[in-house]
Amino acid sequence: MDVILLIKAAIMGIVEGLTEFLPVSSTGHLILTGSLLGMTDAKSKVFDIAIQSGAILAVVIVYWARIREALGGLGSSAKQRRFVGNVIIGFIPAGVIGLTVYKMIKAHLFNAPVVAGAFIVGALIILWVEKRAKPQARVQSVDDMTPMDALKVGFVQCLGMIPGTSRSGATIIGGMLLGLSRKAATDYSFFLAIPTLISAGGYSLWKERHALSLADFPMFAVGFVVSFLAAWACVRWLLRYVSSHTFVPFAWYRIAFGIIVLATWVTGTVIWAD
Repeated sequence: MDVILLIKAAIMGIVEGLTEFLPVSSTGHLILTGSLLGMTDAKSKVFDIAIQSGAILAVVIVYWARIREALGGLGSSAKQRRFVGNVIIGFIPAGVIGLTVYKMIKAHLFNAPVVAGAFIVGALIILWVEKRAKPQARVQSVDDMTPMDALKVGFVQCLGMIPGTSRSGATIIGGMLLGLSRKAATDYSFFLAIPTLISAGGYSLWKERHALSLADFPMFAVGFVVSFLAAWACVRWLLRYVSSHTFVPFAWYRIAFGIIVLATWVTGTVIWAD
């Protein structure tokens, strides 16, 4: 296996791991990085699924104690049944809407103006949410969420299907607007990511299964492991960060990145098309 290709796989793994769960959109970053590295063929689409799987595993590991508690208490604890039920309820809108509009999104929204616009509009929303007068959060913990809270956040998550929006950004900021505390919104965003990303990855993997090859295993393994490590570090850092900081720095970063996206499109540095 080409060492250069393994280095590229590691770079893509780092980008995925660091951006999947921050409110900055991993999609835009992967498109830009993949194009600059020359990883834009059908095989690269399957590779993206592999590195996303590494990021999902990181969330599972970080929250394993809570996941194990919830699954183990399904038969004996109403609290754990409510928690698992809320995760399932929150996933349903993305599952249904995603299957309905996936082809349309891929055909019409994967272009530089949409990605850049989503980055910048999302940034402005974050700045507005962070600067507005903040009422006392109604929901302090994911255990305090009602099924209606979960359903509302689930619909907000669907905005993350627009490339450049950020699934995590939509669920965290949307959750805060719906009355969740910053910590509760962040935790629920991570829990909701598990079924959402696994199902989306499984669907994409099935569609691109013809591109799989045993010879590519080293590249996929490197990307998976690096993505896992980067995401594990990022998730742990973000959980500490939200306890005493706002998302304003991410908003300014989104604006800057949106401008970069437009610049790469105008100059032809990156072809923003599926």
